[in-house]
Amino acid sequence: MTAPRKGARRRDSEVTRLLPRPLLAVLLTVLLVFVLVPVVYVLSASLNSDAAVARGDFLPTEFTTTNYAKIWTTVALGSGLVNSVLVAGSVALVCAFLSVSTAYVLVRFAFRGKLTILRLLLALQSIPGTLLLLPVFVLFSSASTYVGIQVVGTRWGLFITYLTFALPFSTWVMVTYLRGLPRELEEAARIDGASSWRILTRIVVPLSWPGIVVSGIFAFLLGWNDVLFASIMTTPDSRTAAVALQVFGATSEGGALPVYGQMMAASLVCAVPVVVLYLVFQRYLVGGLTAGGVK
Repeated sequence: MTAPRKGARRRDSEVTRLLPRPLLAVLLTVLLVFVLVPVVYVLSASLNSDAAVARGDFLPTEFTTTNYAKIWTTVALGSGLVNSVLVAGSVALVCAFLSVSTAYVLVRFAFRGKLTILRLLLALQSIPGTLLLLPVFVLFSSASTYVGIQVVGTRWGLFITYLTFALPFSTWVMVTYLRGLPRELEEAARIDGASSWRILTRIVVPLSWPGIVVSGIFAFLLGWNDVLFASIMTTPDSRTAAVALQVFGATSEGGALPVYGQMMAASLVCAVPVVVLYLVFQRYLVGGLTAGGVK
């Protein structure tokens, strides 16, 4: 069998291309402009003085890094970042490994009510979080009265809140991923005498790293970006970085000169962990998000 010629491969790629090359180049350029222009403005404003940013200068006349030094005392960003990392990181780790074990049971075992559980997990995703804000707060605040356990204002109370919302979605991601794994590997291990727990830890988990990373990152982003629940479930000591930014923005607007430069610097500092997370786990994200799409 002769290999296809270079011209034939090029024609095939042109036929399968969704858009013509010039139109694709224009579309990508427009998308890059929409994405990069706000990022460049935030970066330039963080290196500019507050007066220059208030005047509307897009590029700084003189670069200064004082904004990055002031935010640690003005915003108290350090404690907020620590709380966000602790809460969102613990939610990501627990949610990732709970979802893979739950999805393994739902995919590989047959029992009464399995389809109902899957439908309930899907139905939970359609409920807006704003509708559950008041019930969750009332439930957790009443725990100190009836049970004697203080939940509101603690990190672990915020952890339970985020885990409640992140676990159904992460379980659905892992259910989709585990359905694409071959059953033959597990059957061969079971013939050799491996238990279900050993199959899960030695076969399923190592093969499911892309899906685990995707579910963990989405759970991390839920805890990192949330302002609604964190604003009512935390105190100044347990306040997350997102709430610290919101409070800083609200208080600075009342001043004679809003500290826009510090606000931009604080926003960039809070965005760095998420960018690093995506860069580190990029190859796992591509495999996990496309899993189950092609059978």
